Amino acid sequence: MSPTCWRNFAILDELFKVQNDNGRPLQDVGEMLLEADPIYGPAPSFDRERQVRKHVGDYTLFCTGMFPESINHHRLRKQRLENMVDFIKAGKESYYIVSKFDFFEYAKVAPLFAKLSREFERCVYGLNIVKNELEVMQHPIARQVKQVIM
Repeated sequence: MSPTCWRNFAILDELFKVQNDNGRPLQDVGEMLLEADPIYGPAPSFDRERQVRKHVGDYTLFCTGMFPESINHHRLRKQRLENMVDFIKAGKESYYIVSKFDFFEYAKVAPLFAKLSREFERCVYGLNIVKNELEVMQHPIARQVKQVIM
């Protein structure tokens, strides 16, 4: 998970910080992926693509690692574009794309995102261990985020 993601996602607004042109927060990974497309989609630049792809990687890693049960719960509740998206694949691919932005101010962090892409499943597993420990401790962050996601 990118360095600030865990801390940021403790603030619920950060989970849905990516917005469309109308200012509506995107809660669907499929919509986020469409938003990230600078060629056929609404992303006005490759920098916007990087920003949204980083969020998709962080979001999918957070959800699959901390709340894997929420993914199917959402899919059963609503008919969404997300139903067609594989969270693991979307996260790995998004981090891979972010890692290819390896110039200027992004050069130092590009290797981190390449590693996150390669090791995505291991990171999911590690977060799942953290989730289980937080549940045992009844941590308020785990309860608060679970209420919003579920």
